Amino acid sequence: MELAEVLAAAEAAAPVESLDVVAHMLRQSLDATRVSFLITDFTGTAVVRLGAAGDVRTDEPVRRTSLRGTLYDEVIRTQQPVTEVEGDGSTVRVVAPVTNRGDAIGLLECFLPSAPDEAAMREIGETAHALAYIVIANRSYTDVYQWGRRTKPLSLAAEIQHRLLPSSLACEAAQFTVAGSLEPADHVGGDTFDYVVDRDTMQLSVTDAMGHDVDAALLATLAIGALRGARRAGADLAEQARQAHQSLREHGKHGYVTGQLLRISLLDGNTEFVNAGHPWPLRLRDGRVERLGVEVDMPFGFPFSRGYRVQRLDLRPGDRLVMLTDGMLERRARNVDLEGLIVRTRDLHPREAARTVIARVIAANDGHLRDDATIMCLDWHGVTASRRNADTGAQLADASPSPTSAD
Repeated sequence: MELAEVLAAAEAAAPVESLDVVAHMLRQSLDATRVSFLITDFTGTAVVRLGAAGDVRTDEPVRRTSLRGTLYDEVIRTQQPVTEVEGDGSTVRVVAPVTNRGDAIGLLECFLPSAPDEAAMREIGETAHALAYIVIANRSYTDVYQWGRRTKPLSLAAEIQHRLLPSSLACEAAQFTVAGSLEPADHVGGDTFDYVVDRDTMQLSVTDAMGHDVDAALLATLAIGALRGARRAGADLAEQARQAHQSLREHGKHGYVTGQLLRISLLDGNTEFVNAGHPWPLRLRDGRVERLGVEVDMPFGFPFSRGYRVQRLDLRPGDRLVMLTDGMLERRARNVDLEGLIVRTRDLHPREAARTVIARVIAANDGHLRDDATIMCLDWHGVTASRRNADTGAQLADASPSPTSAD
């Protein structure tokens, strides 16, 4: 199949059927017995199968498959395909990552009658890459992809919270890689994170609204709405902070939001930072973690007379910057060696490092958080980097079957 043919077929189909049309084409092209797409859920710890070729049934209950210790987890973590001989050797399973710029959207799974050759692997790889764009293009038209990402019902507060997050939880560029992870508390605590890449800058934020449930979600909505509005109007970091503060003073009913704002020039690496009552960021450099003792201003919405200070952060190529909320530090989370864990996960992609750290905090609290736990992980590659490696098709073509049996 040609890539243009795949995209044209997806566009011709209804948004709810676009993935299955492509899966059906791949099934015919490779004589596959089954082809399906699995989407990652909101937590990043499970996948949900969105039907097989030619069939999406939105009235079926969600079938959640935990990633831990599975072949699916290996593919998402390594972003490399896995080819596995099934049972008596009559079927070969290929699982390939469906990822766009570091955002692990899901997986493409194919069952073939024989081991795929290099051409077949390249076709699977190109189709998986195309599926990422197809999901992104169609998810604004249908709730099917949102349905697939929900392995448990969301409260009203959680629904609001999820809509405040960026549509892609990770992004890779030449100069940086960034990823965020958020685990809501049993009663949503109002955490959010955000990022954006412009022509000359990248900006990110981490915020934490006071309180819980809908009240916290509404405060977070005010803060994020003000920050995005100011940012999109071209305001600098100080003005973004001022407008977030003003919106909460005017509409927040005495509530407040802590936050951190970061802005990095993609031209010279100059880094600006605002801290509004938030925990200090952590920087990993040369195998050592340091808490950056920046000046801390009052939270957004908290009455105080002076403006927010824009500070400089020292970021060098090879650094990893970690920004988090206090849910990562409170109660039993204090028993987690956070700095040691950041060091031990330094070789992981920021997406996987963030997921690993969050999982450890959840485990320390026996699966029940009293406050949201949020982390953003930024790898700074430097302004001299001009291109990133996005040749997923070549990676897939290099894969070879593994003579193991499925569990």
